[in-house]
Amino acid sequence: MKKQLTIGLFGFGCVGTGLYEVLNKTTLLQASIKHIVIKDLSKKRIIDANYFSTDADRILDDEEINVVVELINDYEAAYEIVTKALKSGKHVVSANKKLIAYYLDELISLAKENQVSFLYEASVGGSIPIIRNLEEYYNNDSLSNINGIVNGTTNYILTKTGEGESFDEALKNAQDLGFAELDPTSDVDGFDAKYKLVLLLKHAFGFTAKQDAVWNYGIRQLKDWDATYAREKGLKIKLLAFGTRINNQVIGFVAPHLIPANHFAFNVENEFNAVVVEALFSDKQLFLGKGAGSHPTASAVLSDISALQFDYAYEYKKSKTEERLTFENDFSLKVYVSATTQEKLDEVEFADTLETYSGQSHSYKIGLIRYSEIQKMDWNAASEYFLAVVPDSVELDTKSILSASESTELIEELS
Repeated sequence: MKKQLTIGLFGFGCVGTGLYEVLNKTTLLQASIKHIVIKDLSKKRIIDANYFSTDADRILDDEEINVVVELINDYEAAYEIVTKALKSGKHVVSANKKLIAYYLDELISLAKENQVSFLYEASVGGSIPIIRNLEEYYNNDSLSNINGIVNGTTNYILTKTGEGESFDEALKNAQDLGFAELDPTSDVDGFDAKYKLVLLLKHAFGFTAKQDAVWNYGIRQLKDWDATYAREKGLKIKLLAFGTRINNQVIGFVAPHLIPANHFAFNVENEFNAVVVEALFSDKQLFLGKGAGSHPTASAVLSDISALQFDYAYEYKKSKTEERLTFENDFSLKVYVSATTQEKLDEVEFADTLETYSGQSHSYKIGLIRYSEIQKMDWNAASEYFLAVVPDSVELDTKSILSASESTELIEELS
């Protein structure tokens, strides 16, 4: 049975404004915003100033408000808001992937203890309904892989560098269009994608990965010659969040990938996101949609609010099995590594080399590197290098996920 939802909203930026707009355009939802808490009362807003204050307790102490929607950037401030709201018996809808990645199990426990729902579809993939599908549709199917583009900012930048723009030019354009923040660190260094991957691993495999254990490498160090190499080989560079389960071992990381034309992400451009789920019975399925923007993200928030009319809550059934999953670090990756000098390239320890090139402006190698070796370096800060993973090339316990012929075909694509 539907029930009336009275909303207290934290944040009225891009997504908050979009939520107000889409909420007032839908006729199927019995919900209204009673109050909005913001940081700066001096800014002009599209609605009456009486809606706004800077006092969080105006929402948290209001017994009439039964839903808190949290849409602010500060994850520590969001933690205080969300935990108090849950303890007060209010449902919470959030889009704050950093908050959730850091405090996932604690927030799940708080929601359960207080018999309320904590929903966060908008935290991953913008408008793509991936979390609820992992919870419901794939509940009885054995999932083996989940990976994809989950950051619209970096995908826009990589689209433009693939067309010949420099990284700096593409980043500036992304900032001008509102896709990138003035400080783009979270996006271009892969942190944003990592937080989202932590949530995907939870809902795909029932595994809570500590965000500090997940390696994230972004696209900050992409050079013109790397983009040129990809174009000349008929490849594209995409930042992918990768997760796989092999028996009771889980692997997860975020890194640029060099992908061929038959890869699912090859034609996913600009701010679009795409996630592929691979399962035992349903095989591979692709979810595609806008990963950035006011209305696309607000639509996911609206979907969560709508679900609360029927007391929907994530059940985390995959987390309740007796299987003991571990996070695996003992594997190899096939990678492309470029460096500004041959001497710098020689400092990178390859387990096996498949191709080398040495030139005046740069050098590169393609080959196998142990994951433990990759983790020794802060690649985001290493301006002399750029690394890209060859897709589907994880090798665990000397047994490749791919057949030998498939693996050879991938290397030939790069050669």
